[in-house]
Amino acid sequence: MFVDEADIHVAAGHGGSGALSFRREKFVPRGGPDGGNGGKGGSVYLIADPHRNTLVHFRFTPEFAANRGGQGEGSMRTGRDADDLVIPVPVGTTVYKHDPFVPDSADEFADLTRIGERVLVAKGGRGGLGNAHFATSTNRAPRKHQPGEDGEESHLRLRLKLLADVGLVGFPNAGKSTLIARISAAKPKIADYPFTTLTPNLGVVTLSNARSFVVADVPGLIEGAHDGHGLGHQFLRHIERTKVLIHLVDVSGASGRDPVEDFDTIRKELELYSRELLRKPELVVANKIDAVDDPVRVTKLEARAREMDLRFIRVSAVTGEGVPALLEAAWPHIAAAREAEIAAQALLDEEFAPTAAGAGREPDAPDPDYNPALVPPRKGKDSRRK
Repeated sequence: MFVDEADIHVAAGHGGSGALSFRREKFVPRGGPDGGNGGKGGSVYLIADPHRNTLVHFRFTPEFAANRGGQGEGSMRTGRDADDLVIPVPVGTTVYKHDPFVPDSADEFADLTRIGERVLVAKGGRGGLGNAHFATSTNRAPRKHQPGEDGEESHLRLRLKLLADVGLVGFPNAGKSTLIARISAAKPKIADYPFTTLTPNLGVVTLSNARSFVVADVPGLIEGAHDGHGLGHQFLRHIERTKVLIHLVDVSGASGRDPVEDFDTIRKELELYSRELLRKPELVVANKIDAVDDPVRVTKLEARAREMDLRFIRVSAVTGEGVPALLEAAWPHIAAAREAEIAAQALLDEEFAPTAAGAGREPDAPDPDYNPALVPPRKGKDSRRK
């Protein structure tokens, strides 16, 4: 089952309570307070895992909670810090924080596009202080101690956007699945009726000189998809990350539609979804060239593509005619986009590189201005998770 959207609830662990304890030992008069501090609660992280390719596992387990920190004990023993909870998600997952009671309240929080990239979504509470911390020269037997801080909780919406270099778009039965089966090892369902493809398919294309790229085949669009007709726009998010679009148009006449009208309709639906899609490099592909009954249909589509300054290519996904030229035409756009991404990432890494002053600082180092003694205790016993 392919699931590309899921809502989950994550809760970090509470910090452990500080201990109220006094040293009582034979032959040790006035032993004094020795209550230790509580341990830190576990935090919750999301990590991009290359072994996940769908969000289906969140459909059945939407609740995640990290463990709380250990309680402080006597003899100045600090409670144990709880382990962090790391939740694997597919590479390409976008994370939104939202209020489940407010429609359309999702705000983008993180975008996990690299293997191993992780993000903190709920921070564990810090442990409370034991009474030994409050001992002073004037208060040698303090009975004050602190409960641990509450861990953070978040409602998250996860949306998967597949990572592909090329996106195939077009009407149903335009030959997208046939093409991806021709150029890669993908085995999509192929039939002579509309909406054969109900979920996106990915295929890896290999060219000469060790060149390769990933192609995404999304379900076909029809007029009115932005209003929910057909399968709607729900799968178009999977081509948002692509570097080039291949627009397949059926020119065989079997559909009974005009190729130019089909071409304009799909571009209109792409624009209604996101104008950014039309800013991507686009190749106009006249498919099923082996079954053309009227060459005028092809020439009209070619004229329309030239009018919009788009590259026009004739292919037959069934026979393979024109397919190698199509792949070679797509490669320069892919290579240029990859070089731009590498340059942008290098600048980003340089900008956020650790300075000499902070090179040795741990990423989760405590705030030097934090004074646990000033943290007010939680109100009421019911607010603490057992």
